[in-house]
Amino acid sequence: MLDTESPSAWQIWIDRGGTFTDLVARRPDGKLVTHKLLSENAERYQDAALQGIRDLLGLEPSDSIPLGAVDVVRMGTTVATNALLERAGERTVLVTTLGFADSLRIGYQNRPKLFDRHIRLPEMLYERVIEIDERLTAQGDVLQAPEAVTVRAQLAEAHDDGIRSAAIVFMHGYRFPAHEDLIAEIARDIGFTQVSVSNRVSPLMKLVSRGDTTVVDAYLSPILRRYVDRVTGDLEQGGDKGPRLQFMQSNGGLTDAKLFQGKDSILSGPAGGVVGMVRTTAMGGFEKVIGFDMGGTSTDVSHYDGEFERAFETTVAGVRMRAPMMRIHTVAAGGGSIIRFDGQRYRVGPGSAGADPGPACYRRGGPLTVTDCNLMVGKIQTRHFPHVFGPDADQPLDDSGIKNRFAGLAAEINPSAPAKPEDVAEGFLKIAVENMANAIKQISVQRGYDVTEYTLNCFGGAGGQHACMVADALAMASVFIHPFAGVLSAYGMGLADVRAMREHALEIPLDKDAAGILDQTLETLETKAVGEISSQGIAPENTRVVKKAHIRYAGTDTALSVPFGEPDAMIETFEEVHKQRFDFSALERGYIVDAVSVEAIGASAAASDSEVQAIPGVANLRPRDTVRMYSDGEWLETPVFDREALLPGDRIDGPAIIIEANATTVVEPGWQAETTKLGHLVLSRVMPRPARVAAGTQADPVML
Repeated sequence: MLDTESPSAWQIWIDRGGTFTDLVARRPDGKLVTHKLLSENAERYQDAALQGIRDLLGLEPSDSIPLGAVDVVRMGTTVATNALLERAGERTVLVTTLGFADSLRIGYQNRPKLFDRHIRLPEMLYERVIEIDERLTAQGDVLQAPEAVTVRAQLAEAHDDGIRSAAIVFMHGYRFPAHEDLIAEIARDIGFTQVSVSNRVSPLMKLVSRGDTTVVDAYLSPILRRYVDRVTGDLEQGGDKGPRLQFMQSNGGLTDAKLFQGKDSILSGPAGGVVGMVRTTAMGGFEKVIGFDMGGTSTDVSHYDGEFERAFETTVAGVRMRAPMMRIHTVAAGGGSIIRFDGQRYRVGPGSAGADPGPACYRRGGPLTVTDCNLMVGKIQTRHFPHVFGPDADQPLDDSGIKNRFAGLAAEINPSAPAKPEDVAEGFLKIAVENMANAIKQISVQRGYDVTEYTLNCFGGAGGQHACMVADALAMASVFIHPFAGVLSAYGMGLADVRAMREHALEIPLDKDAAGILDQTLETLETKAVGEISSQGIAPENTRVVKKAHIRYAGTDTALSVPFGEPDAMIETFEEVHKQRFDFSALERGYIVDAVSVEAIGASAAASDSEVQAIPGVANLRPRDTVRMYSDGEWLETPVFDREALLPGDRIDGPAIIIEANATTVVEPGWQAETTKLGHLVLSRVMPRPARVAAGTQADPVML
């Protein structure tokens, strides 16, 4: 499926998620194999990614990985994301211009919840601030030069108190970096092991977002570096030089482990899913795609219509950042999302059972979750699910225990007339589906896209169980499921390109005098970006460059990204995008080039799924089993099919359950599944959806 430089060695692609760690590996003989294990299982292993590699190679936990056995390891990791969520990063000091100590705390003074009287300020990641008596004008003139002796004493005090990470953010430092670089040199000389400087981390205007990004980088990079060193050390136990280690960045590109930074790691795993989603649907002939990645902890949704969408200003876990990231919207509605009744309403999430203890059915004392709901209604079948649960990881899902738990929950909700346990479980599933459908609306309908024209690429371990229901909630008629859908984020690591991005703030009018400045700036950025790609062993002929300009109307602060070209062409594209996004134009204001960016892309091997060969003389499709599944208020006799037994052209009418090693797909009534010649599963609506009830004519207490 993929070419490799070293056909005699393994290539291993890993997505370390919040609940499960997924692995896809290309064996020396070219065959692709998959593996899945819990991300946290302290009784059996210290690190899931390294244990997964050993499992694939057939090694014991204490064995060294043989030299030359693995050519390359590509990984997406939640290590930095978890540290941010748990506020478990490195102790950090913020070094900023005198008088601006509270700038990041004050922020933009915006109110996300307009009518909330209790304003909760975001928690700052730094623990102290050092103000430096320095100042440059916006034109670069020195108003006050920093005094080196004083600065050294201030930094030494923080170092003596055990702080080893510094974030340096000065006024106008993005354009005139001399003072920032001077302080950074002093900090390294004192002994700070992590020094993040704003003119390198986020060389763009706006002190707050530039400062926040620099603090995030200083806060997370040491945690990330320790994890990278740990993985590298383990991979190199068998010799002097282990396999190449690459990490997925938030922008959807791979980079060498030595170049991986904290600010680029927040969406490391989900970005691999977006790459996998785009590449696999392209093989199937679909162009407009909504990505629906439902894992154990959360659901990530994304939009694709010809190019990767990126956000340049993002808020993650209450922290503002300005760094190129895949535009991914996340909701706390995964298989492990905790369900509960709060006395008045059904609730799903945002809390998650995670990998430890996991859902109640995992036999580790966990709470009831969305996964338990699917087990209760028969969409997950115990006897067709891996026996990897319990203290010794050898027991099936706890079917009978879940039925008792739901019966108890039904009695708690309405003691006088308890509902059927299966109705309670289906009610919670409805809420989870609505949460996920609303997330998709945010990245599609609310941004001017007609979601009914798109195909839903469904992946993640829990995605297939809800694909038809989510599509119905959005009036979508087509769902695409790849053979590796259960581990698509890991598969995406193998399909991704190596990418390097460079940005530079300009803030100049887009007129005839701008051409020279733009060309010179882009040439400098291109040299740096291509140099980074070249340093990772990628030949120039396999590297392409994408240039973009970030343009806004004069007097506004919302810049939109357009391909770089002739001024008239950029203005025309900007007008089209602005009109689609905001539904108005303001040509009379004039145009400002806020910044420019260059992306160098080192091409990975092209991916292509092999055709599935039909077997002459094979009998008609037969189910592996028949089970009972609860759907829309009734139990249905439902056939169970093994996906590996499906051949091109096979059609399965719902209700049906299709099982495979890493996922379960539920074909709801009114839907039909068909296998293509490439082994892809395409689900289509073949019967009209039930007519929607007019608002106010019927109340559904579950959906309150």
